[in-house]
Amino acid sequence: MTNHIDETSKHKAAKVAGFMFLFSLIGPLLNWTFVLSRLVVAENVIATGNNIMANEFQFRLGITIELIMAVGLIVLALALYVILKPINRTLALLALLLKSVEATLVAAIVLVSLIALQVLSGDTYLAILPPEQMQAPVGFLLNQHTALYAIPMVFLGLDMMLFSYLFFKSKYIPRILANFGILSFALIFIHALMFILAPQYATMPINQIIFWVPSGLFEITIGTWLLSKGIKVEQTH
Repeated sequence: MTNHIDETSKHKAAKVAGFMFLFSLIGPLLNWTFVLSRLVVAENVIATGNNIMANEFQFRLGITIELIMAVGLIVLALALYVILKPINRTLALLALLLKSVEATLVAAIVLVSLIALQVLSGDTYLAILPPEQMQAPVGFLLNQHTALYAIPMVFLGLDMMLFSYLFFKSKYIPRILANFGILSFALIFIHALMFILAPQYATMPINQIIFWVPSGLFEITIGTWLLSKGIKVEQTH
């Protein structure tokens, strides 16, 4: 009876994880494409500040979506932990903790963005300095939005390599897919370190494609697989 309940829980968790894989990929992509990218002007901090002041609700919508995504990362981590803890509880717990750190860092970036917005639009701060003097430092901070994400991406690479390894050991999904996950997020980890150590190379379009496209393909594939086929529990040891 207990085993049946455990298997049912794992199947339900697989559906949740499948949905969250797709959500965690599509959500940020749409948010950046249709919301944040229209506000941030690279190499022009004044223009970024002006855009945000002129489109405050749009910016608030963008950071709200990012906060929801941070919560979504926790949901994904818990679902994967439920699925994979029978394989190796220690590694599954470590991956869960790393994913939690990732989510916390994303939430911290949202907090920084919200504070920057308050500084830019708050009457208290504008009474101290004129708007044109506030826009430059705040615009600079907001223009570093992508760079700030290099830190949580380090943890993304680590936690998903662990989860993918556990999927490989479990045989819940095809091993070739699990191997692809390990490779994909190893690339994410390397790119995140590259962004910290040599940002001029990390931001090259060709490198962004090489390092990011595989993980996107993996998330689409595993998300669709878990939603449609679930996991093959009977193949585990």
